[in-house]
Amino acid sequence: MIRRITLALAAPVLAIAVAMAVSALMLALTDYSARDVFHVIFTDGLTRTNLVTTVNRAAPYYISGVAVAIGFKMNLFNIGVEGQYKLAALFGAAAAAAVELPAPLHILLTFLVAMLVGAAWASIPGLLKAYRGVSEVISSIMLNATALGVGAFFLQRWLRAPATESPVLGTKTISSSGHLPSLNGVLGAIGIDVPDATRVQSYLIVAALVGVAYYLLIWRSSYGFDLRATGSNAEAATANGGNAKRMIITAMLLSGATAGLIGLNNIMGPAARYTDVSVVSGLGFTGIAIALLGRNNPIGIAFAALLWAFMDAVQTPLSSAGLPK
Repeated sequence: MIRRITLALAAPVLAIAVAMAVSALMLALTDYSARDVFHVIFTDGLTRTNLVTTVNRAAPYYISGVAVAIGFKMNLFNIGVEGQYKLAALFGAAAAAAVELPAPLHILLTFLVAMLVGAAWASIPGLLKAYRGVSEVISSIMLNATALGVGAFFLQRWLRAPATESPVLGTKTISSSGHLPSLNGVLGAIGIDVPDATRVQSYLIVAALVGVAYYLLIWRSSYGFDLRATGSNAEAATANGGNAKRMIITAMLLSGATAGLIGLNNIMGPAARYTDVSVVSGLGFTGIAIALLGRNNPIGIAFAALLWAFMDAVQTPLSSAGLPK
């Protein structure tokens, strides 16, 4: 057990160490002090405000990593997570803005619509792979561009808010019942002091639930066993009574449904609507690196997401110190 854990940790730890060494070398070659950079990272970067930013940013990274990892467990490379979550965020925001419901139902409706849209878009490369042998790498990455075009078409034609409501192109504003609440009050009640002007997002709970569901589904269910077995050796699994085509499609559906949740933290939070700014770009591609660094393990992906989010958050203090971010 200890040897297995050590081997599992060796690759990401070595990757981080090599990255730090290469960064130090590049800093030295460009006449910057690596000592100054790492000093800022491990002092200003570890302030409470920066840590809150890190944790908030880690949540969508984590969900993105899990979405990609589901495909990896089936030996599928879902590069289409980027398009899946953007399209899902658009339709989720539009649906949330179109209704007035009690808070729990309003939030659940947004999640459901986003997951269905993400799953539907991911089903296209899944079906092409299962029935036509088309590489999911090619089809899913092409569908990223298609998703942007489809989203822009729907937003311009039917889903945009009137110009009188907002000059910025986007959906209508989601009413307060569809917003995810802040965790500041809960944390304050248990003695955790949150810095002023910062907001700990309850979207963190969504990410945690996704991680738990991922673990239970992949490692504690018969479906997860079939998925891992088919991903490891499709021919052997088929000879044992498995259905490789069904596993390909369901894995892509689950990956897409998970991807549908990635872009909801801002549109159900401070932004309260879909715009090009409220949904951050690049989270799907970053999820690939996070899943690989975390070795497709729910705990490993969590550490990888926190590391990546910390690297994002620490850019501000580095820039303030006049150092390359």
